[in-house]
Amino acid sequence: MVEAAAAAVLAQAAAGLADRPELEPEPSAELAVSAGVDSGVDNSNGSVGNVAIYQVESEGNCDNPKKETPSYQGTAKFPEVIATTQLTYYERYRAYQDYILGDAKPSEVKDFIAEYLEKVLEPYGWQALWSNDMFEVLVEVTDVETSNHRAVVKLTEPFLYESETYPLDAEAMESFLEAKKHLVPLQELYVVSDESGEFDQTALAIEHLRFFFLHIWRNWDEDDDDDFDYFVKCCEPRLKLCYDILEDRVPANLVAEYNRLLSKCEEIYKEFVKLRENISTIDSAPESESNNVSMVEGVQLCEQLEKLKYKLQIMETPLYRYVLCQDSYGLPTKQAKGIRPSGENVIHVVSNSMTITLLQSLLREKLNPDQVNQEHVLEFHSDPLVAVNTCFEGDVVVICPGHYCVNGYFNIADSIQVEGYGPPDDVVLEKEGKGDAFVACTASCVKISNLKFIQHDATEGILCVRKGQVIVENCVFQCDTTGVVLRTSAKLHMKNCDLYGAKGAGLEIYPSSTCELFGNDVHHCKEGIRIKNFMEELYDVPKITMMNNLIHNHEDYGITMAKFTIPFPKRKTPAILTQPISHAEQNQNPQSDFGENNLELGFGSCERQNPAPLLIECSPNKCEQAVVLNPSDAAECDEAVTNELISTSATKREQSRSRINEMVDAVVTDDIMSQEMFLSIVSNHFKKNGKGSFGIVYS
Repeated sequence: MVEAAAAAVLAQAAAGLADRPELEPEPSAELAVSAGVDSGVDNSNGSVGNVAIYQVESEGNCDNPKKETPSYQGTAKFPEVIATTQLTYYERYRAYQDYILGDAKPSEVKDFIAEYLEKVLEPYGWQALWSNDMFEVLVEVTDVETSNHRAVVKLTEPFLYESETYPLDAEAMESFLEAKKHLVPLQELYVVSDESGEFDQTALAIEHLRFFFLHIWRNWDEDDDDDFDYFVKCCEPRLKLCYDILEDRVPANLVAEYNRLLSKCEEIYKEFVKLRENISTIDSAPESESNNVSMVEGVQLCEQLEKLKYKLQIMETPLYRYVLCQDSYGLPTKQAKGIRPSGENVIHVVSNSMTITLLQSLLREKLNPDQVNQEHVLEFHSDPLVAVNTCFEGDVVVICPGHYCVNGYFNIADSIQVEGYGPPDDVVLEKEGKGDAFVACTASCVKISNLKFIQHDATEGILCVRKGQVIVENCVFQCDTTGVVLRTSAKLHMKNCDLYGAKGAGLEIYPSSTCELFGNDVHHCKEGIRIKNFMEELYDVPKITMMNNLIHNHEDYGITMAKFTIPFPKRKTPAILTQPISHAEQNQNPQSDFGENNLELGFGSCERQNPAPLLIECSPNKCEQAVVLNPSDAAECDEAVTNELISTSATKREQSRSRINEMVDAVVTDDIMSQEMFLSIVSNHFKKNGKGSFGIVYS
């Protein structure tokens, strides 16, 4: 009620002032709105803009009322506020865990925060910038009510005020404060800087309060059960998510989906609370029909709310969020258009400027009767992204020589062909600004050739094959974070390509995928090829073919196999499948006891032990020094790496056989028993890799 009355007073005062010509600013005066950070105001650099200073002038004798006229001083500015928005994740984490929340339950959170504010805040005597969506005004704090997170304030002299919507004077602002009983939310106060530093802790405490209720607290948290630690279950994962988003480690589509679910959850919760209040007020006829209908609606809203809260919780959990980022599960994806309604195929020609000479060259070399159907329709574009987005299944995009800056990313959902006209260094596609994957493919078959891709400030790979098959030939990839990413169950055929510059792996291969590499040069990355071989109980091993590839000058390994150390519980093997193993056989095949050495089953729980070494790494002392001696030694090193990879594939097959015998209550076919990771690995060269040519990393 107080807030509604205050808003009414503010609107009435603004309307009244608008009718008073003496209070209108001079035409030459302009009000500048200060820039904010994290929904607040960061005036640490002092560049806030001009503000209005209202001075009280007395006209006539004492029988006449005092008249307030505004005078706009171009040089006057708000005082500098204490900058608190640039706190790191660890600083906020430590503050919430050690000083603010501790082991508070959901129902105790606000009490814990009030107790923290009581200890830290200066009770009076400090100035602050009161900033909200309507105005900014300089005030002085005279008292603090930590129980409801509010402060008692009064206007300062001179009166500093700024607003684009409500041009108020000191009298109107005083009326507005009186309607609010001079109480303002602490979250809307930004402490003015003081040379003594006496109020720095006050500013920091208010920043923690503001950040908490803006990014971490949810209105429905208080309704949850009190059987868990709020910091561990809610605060920590939401804080991590917030910083992952701020540091561009979460794809934009996942962020948009999270915000959409959060907004929808807030709307449903408001409806639920309103309905609950209406039901509680109906005491006269508890068995009435309207009350029963309201109860049913309340149950339905509660079910919807729980489903949305569960989805939000999944996205807030770092491990689940990682899986969502990798598989794009549950996220809106581009739908394939299919065949054009007219049934015809179109050739899209992209060029910065089309000349007669270039067109004749295209018709002679690329669009001649021997290569394309003369009935195809030609469309001309200047933006390659527009050309790809207008494609239907079966279309071809021909990009002429030039340097194209792409504002966005290619999301290819139809089977099309994209090729450059000329060598790849002459047809350059460079991504502008930050973003996710540069090229994302979900079509059944996409072919990309003769192009150079340049990526900056990315959160995903330069080329991401989410599903379907992609054929890449004669391309250059200048990467940023990760190079080419091959998702689960997708297929990649990569031939004669140059890939370099990735801060992660040049090529990431996920389980159950198929990867064929022929004659590629992968160099100067953090890692060359990273094979993510995890969740063996859920996914098959990837199928990899490598021939005539050059993998060199990587900071870590040339080829890295990433495995999870999370153990899986064994199921009891039926007696019919159990066969005795002699001591000699066990010594000949020590890997058959791999599961027994790493898992201990006790009342439904697993205890992790140190993983047994699966193979001896090809270390720099054994391989990399031999590479630089002479061609014969280099050939021996490459052969050694090949043998290690084949050995690892055989080891995987034996582990698969052992695992299936222990965990599956059925007869296993020979096809599953004989699966191998490397189908073919011939004539590949590994040179000058920092940690060696091949290694296994446990995470």
